[in-house]
Amino acid sequence: MDGAKIAIVADWLTDAGGAEKVVLAMHKMFPDAPIFTSIYNPKNLPEFKDADVRTSFLQKWPMAKKKHQWYLKWMPMAFEQFDLSEYDIVLSSSHSCAKGVITKPETMHICYCHSPMRYVWDDCHRYIREYPWPKAVKMIAPYVLHEIRLWDRLAAERVDFFVSNSNYIGERIRKYYKKESKTIYPPVDTTGFYDSKDGSSFYLAVGRLIPYKRFDIIVEAFNHLGFPLKIAGNGPEMSRLKKIAKDNIEFLGYVKDEELRELYSKCKAFIFPQIEDFGIAPVEAMASGRPVIAYAEGGALETVSDGVSGVFFKTQSAEALIKAVLKFKERKFDSFKIKESVKDFSQERFENELTGFIKKKWLEFKK
Repeated sequence: MDGAKIAIVADWLTDAGGAEKVVLAMHKMFPDAPIFTSIYNPKNLPEFKDADVRTSFLQKWPMAKKKHQWYLKWMPMAFEQFDLSEYDIVLSSSHSCAKGVITKPETMHICYCHSPMRYVWDDCHRYIREYPWPKAVKMIAPYVLHEIRLWDRLAAERVDFFVSNSNYIGERIRKYYKKESKTIYPPVDTTGFYDSKDGSSFYLAVGRLIPYKRFDIIVEAFNHLGFPLKIAGNGPEMSRLKKIAKDNIEFLGYVKDEELRELYSKCKAFIFPQIEDFGIAPVEAMASGRPVIAYAEGGALETVSDGVSGVFFKTQSAEALIKAVLKFKERKFDSFKIKESVKDFSQERFENELTGFIKKKWLEFKK
């Protein structure tokens, strides 16, 4: 790839999350490549302070840095307006509209796909039903999502090669985009975590408090169990969940990386009831030697080993989670074996696999 000009494209850079960690990894691989994104909040993502981040017209719209969801309707246009004509290779990190950038025929576009847009495909009805939008917004949402669904299918055709972040997402890419993909698991810095020798007294859940993450199931289950539970993360579901939670449940809000590592190291087990594309948080918990109690769908099936590093439950309900927690309490887990089970999910492995894929496809593309 000597002399090839590379650009990175991201959906948005507003809060820390799994997709943002992948973009950061790409930035470390190609530090001179500019990052094109719809909206950027440097306050929340200081790790990008040295990057050449270029934003769309949405950057200056009201509340864009805090409420990027408001502007989904205009994101296809925002990405189509980026001029990428000077670049030879475009790497997009996409679970929304980033893959829809327009490139010239001689530009190779590789999309690292975290998921086909959930809110316009298989989860569209649940998003409309459960997301805390005003009633008027919910009335027009099906029409807006229909338009974006059509555009999303068209945008997928602009990608030359797809990389999926799990085999589960590879199947969804095949279903909705009719494209094949190569699975490369996202990077997880497993070296930064540790197993505390202090006695564990609480269970832990971490993530954005949004409907599909199913924190409502966790709260309902632990209301019944009465066991201590800590929830780390912010989101629109926070106030509703606090209202229904009993005193044994503590909401921590946003926590810094150092505090999160300590929470992982001291928890009895990590609770993971959602269907996730890959799920970095469970891998981080396992890197701390802590077992995971997970819903048996999605990326968790590729990272958690039942009986070795965790326990599965097969129905996405509070009742099933309660049974899984009680089942977990009857078992013993070896923290060393748990840590060993995720040692290959590393930044180095990600860089090697993605670089190898890019080089291989670049040679094919140039023929």
